[in-house]
Amino acid sequence: MGVRSAAARTAALLLGAGTAAVAAGRYAGDAALKQVPGRPPPGEPRITVHDVGTGTVSLTRTPATLQPGTHGLAGKDGLHVVVGPVVADVSHPHDLVVRRVERVTHGTLAPGARVWLTPEVHRGDPRTALGLDHTDVEVPGEMGPLPAWFLPGDRDTWVIAVHGPGTTREHALVLMPFLHRMRLPVLAVAHRGDPAAPRPPHGISHFGAREWRDVDAALAHALGHGARRAVLLGWSTGATMALLTALDSPHAGRVSGLVLDAPVLDWPAVVRVRAARRLPGPLIPLAVRAAEGRTGLTTGGLLAAADPARLRVPTLLVHGREDPLTPPGPVRQLADARPGLVTLRSVRGAGHASSWNADPQGYEEALRRFLTPLM
Repeated sequence: MGVRSAAARTAALLLGAGTAAVAAGRYAGDAALKQVPGRPPPGEPRITVHDVGTGTVSLTRTPATLQPGTHGLAGKDGLHVVVGPVVADVSHPHDLVVRRVERVTHGTLAPGARVWLTPEVHRGDPRTALGLDHTDVEVPGEMGPLPAWFLPGDRDTWVIAVHGPGTTREHALVLMPFLHRMRLPVLAVAHRGDPAAPRPPHGISHFGAREWRDVDAALAHALGHGARRAVLLGWSTGATMALLTALDSPHAGRVSGLVLDAPVLDWPAVVRVRAARRLPGPLIPLAVRAAEGRTGLTTGGLLAAADPARLRVPTLLVHGREDPLTPPGPVRQLADARPGLVTLRSVRGAGHASSWNADPQGYEEALRRFLTPLM
């Protein structure tokens, strides 16, 4: 009887542990799918502000805070600060990084604040942030109206800009002065889940597999309002959405080019990275399985959907060499599969969707060369 009781207790413990592991995997999988614009992407570690000096800020030393170039620092209550490159010639503890403060856009930067790096370096709209006249428009999407900014230009090729997780259409502001100088009209569109846009069911992301229809709606709007052709430009899952639109849209024949910055093609890799910040290694596959069940995606679904054999338009691929979320393998495979059609630009030191931040001049020159024949 004692042996049976011990066996029953052991079985109950194992069953309880198994149930807890599954629940933890489901929790981490759900968390990896929930993306709130204006907040850090799921699992993104917060950074502590240790000191604020005259024109400088001391931050916890992480791969993110060591990235070269100019970035935004975001925090609670709308805090937004623009920081420049790492300052190397000041004395500081080895576990800190000192960066130049270029401007405080909103809020007060103070020691103890918990912040995160963002590729967004502007706040506001094209007029308030950059002095560029624009029109607020609504794009009819399949789930409801999608707010967008239209920046006019003389050409009949439009650029449709699509942001990724943890950012808003304000991300596109970094490129608007450049695109305006090239006289290209720009439509920067919000998509489902954004402020003032329809909320997706359960608030979860499908890594572009469903959201691309909002880009298709923006493309249809552009073609109905004077565009003859369009270049789709996206970051992260926004790049995935742009790619899927170019492949599957009924208007795909009017897409003349793609600019894909850090496209998410291997979505389980993203879930694994995010889940690793919440779970021990052995439980990470449970998070991937839970995310698969929630989204209906198969582990290779996006890679299959983005079949390079179907690609028909010139494509500029941009990938940061320090990108922690999107592994270089699928990006290189896409470039290698269509060498005459796809150009790959790899940016040293850049993280996820922050290649412009690391090297604005190089990024814009590559974009100029790519866009000029398409205009």
